[in-house]
Amino acid sequence: MLQTDVSLYAAFQQGFLAEQEKLALTVPGGASYSYADLDHEAARLAGFLLSAGCRYGDRVSVQVTKTPQALFLYLACLRAGLVFHPLNTDYTLQELRFFLGDAEPALVVCDPGVHEAMECLCDELGIAALHTLGSDGDGSLMAEAEKYDKPVEVAAIDGDDPACLLYSSGTTGLPKGIPVSHRNLLANAASLIEAWRFNSEDVLLHALPIHHAHGLFVGLNCILLVGASLRWLPAFGVDAVVDSLPYSTCFMGVPTYYTRLLDHPDFNAKRVRDIRVFISGSAPLQVEVFEAFEHRTGHRILERYGMSETGMNCSNPLVGERRPGSVGPALPGVEVRIVDDAWRPLPAGDIGNLQVRGDNVFKGYWKLPEKTSEAFTDDGFFDTGDMAIIGDDSYVTIVGRTKDLVITGGLNVYPQELELVINQMDGVQESAVIGVPHPDFGEGLVAVVVAETSRGLNEECIVDALRKQVARFKVPKRVLFVAELPRNSMGKVQKNLLRDRYAKLLING
Repeated sequence: MLQTDVSLYAAFQQGFLAEQEKLALTVPGGASYSYADLDHEAARLAGFLLSAGCRYGDRVSVQVTKTPQALFLYLACLRAGLVFHPLNTDYTLQELRFFLGDAEPALVVCDPGVHEAMECLCDELGIAALHTLGSDGDGSLMAEAEKYDKPVEVAAIDGDDPACLLYSSGTTGLPKGIPVSHRNLLANAASLIEAWRFNSEDVLLHALPIHHAHGLFVGLNCILLVGASLRWLPAFGVDAVVDSLPYSTCFMGVPTYYTRLLDHPDFNAKRVRDIRVFISGSAPLQVEVFEAFEHRTGHRILERYGMSETGMNCSNPLVGERRPGSVGPALPGVEVRIVDDAWRPLPAGDIGNLQVRGDNVFKGYWKLPEKTSEAFTDDGFFDTGDMAIIGDDSYVTIVGRTKDLVITGGLNVYPQELELVINQMDGVQESAVIGVPHPDFGEGLVAVVVAETSRGLNEECIVDALRKQVARFKVPKRVLFVAELPRNSMGKVQKNLLRDRYAKLLING
């Protein structure tokens, strides 16, 4: 078992030094880097960051495209005892004003193309240092680091010191800062290495972004800790993924990746004969996609469940039943339970609030002690905000977010229950069920449906089908058809946007 009271980089370096000449990362059609290269680049960049005025515990905010150099920067921050703060490249200047103002970084790294606007923002916020890093590894950051010949030693840290600062999605208010510690990351990586049996012979096809916990932590930490290899794609492109699958042993993706693979004419069982596991997360995987993928390839996708505050909590087993619609039992070292609204434990099979406890769980929100107090129980469990069921066999099924619960006429409706029924109807591609204000019932149910273009569907036929399968109070007041559902960068449906869009639908008729 990995030590969890040391620097994440110190744990990485054990493998770096033992596997110096081994290929750590390759970009198809581009450069390759050994473990010795990773260690050298991280040491040089760490030295430069400290020379640029960063001090132990300072934040380094990073909004750049996915490149090997961006990975070197992540490693450099870990090595120097700095806090890596990744930012989605789609964030606008207004959004960045909040994130940078809240994180208070000592240094910002951005794309050269937005340098002028970012410089004005940094001046406004009093941020002292700004550097650039482009999609080809160009920019001032690497140019300056190349001049630096005084690599620093790995910083001595406490396991509970923050390694990274992430932010919640902010769908119910302003985003909350989430400091993730070295201990959190090491404990979670140890659980995943045990559960998914990563080894030094693995090659992970990495197509995820690295501004999010999925691609940054799940997709990197396990691989680097066991001395495996990364096949590095700058972004998900279905042609590039299909071409790279024969050279890989593992693949991680959001559900959208799997639907796009199924639509590709060259995606077949022969392409994936050397893949030992396909892993899905960040959003629910539709049962139909799970079944279609198995039919096409013979692989049953392994679905897991986690969040920024906790890392990974549950996973379907590598060996054993991978149950569609479920996220499996708790991972090693993680405790899960279901409680009512008063946080009293509920029996197996009851729907309630999902809470987790373990070394994978963060200690509290950045500069928000009241939010931290609200999120943790007296006995140390974190309230995830997800509604779930835990069966007698310990398998966990997520039924929705607490904020997505609809109370109509005093009765509780969990949208995912209806979505599962609607999604199985002929002609339906996917759906999202929301609650909007209703003059009589408080909230009324609205189903937003994406139909397959080749099918003829209407509101009446969906409502009639639901009436035969669910209680009358669960039948939506309206069914609307759209071309696509709004999603964030990790593929999660943004129900808050749908609620805003249709807020007056049932009031105005």
